[in-house]
Amino acid sequence: MTMSKEDTNTMRALQGLENNNPSVRLQAALAVGTTPDPGFIGKLIERCAIEPEFSVREMLTWALTRHEASMTLPVLLEEVRSERAQARSQALHTLSKIGDRQAWPAITPALLADADDEVARSAWRAAVVLVPEGQERELAVVLAAQLGRGERETQLSLSRALIALGKAMLPTLGAATTDPDPRVRAHAIATERLWRDPDAGFEFAIEEAKRVVALGGPGQEGQ
Repeated sequence: MTMSKEDTNTMRALQGLENNNPSVRLQAALAVGTTPDPGFIGKLIERCAIEPEFSVREMLTWALTRHEASMTLPVLLEEVRSERAQARSQALHTLSKIGDRQAWPAITPALLADADDEVARSAWRAAVVLVPEGQERELAVVLAAQLGRGERETQLSLSRALIALGKAMLPTLGAATTDPDPRVRAHAIATERLWRDPDAGFEFAIEEAKRVVALGGPGQEGQ
């Protein structure tokens, strides 16, 4: 049986996603997103879990967002429970890009505290996009439990997530500025500074916060 042109293009794109050359994989993901087809979804999800190149993963996510959410959401919600960290992280990232709040129940406290920093960061970003109106304060409490965690990049991600929740996070953040743990205090103070002055930059904010903590200064300066 002779394959149609469409079938041939589909086969070529699916094979391209597994090519050893990342440029070919990138072009294949672009092609899939340009002409979305439900038959691609499984392969895109599968590739997200193992794709080593960041730019290709971003294109895979874009390709998934080009498909109907009703078809991608069920598969992505399964993927956030995967044993593979990259699969969880990329599925969460994709959910944040789709922005459908039906996915909110999948953002569990376990994911928000995932042992893998990349998964946790993706969960934080997804959470602030998907949180239902009126539940921002409850989410802030869960996120604030992660203050002081990880290196600068991870801490900046958490600060951005908290700031994205708006004023609802201020009471929780204020309480964290007096936490017994100096790392938590410094991170909370830095986040508060960043909230007040977004142009200050996180590096400056965290160094200033460390000085405040080291000198035993007040948790909330200027108040």
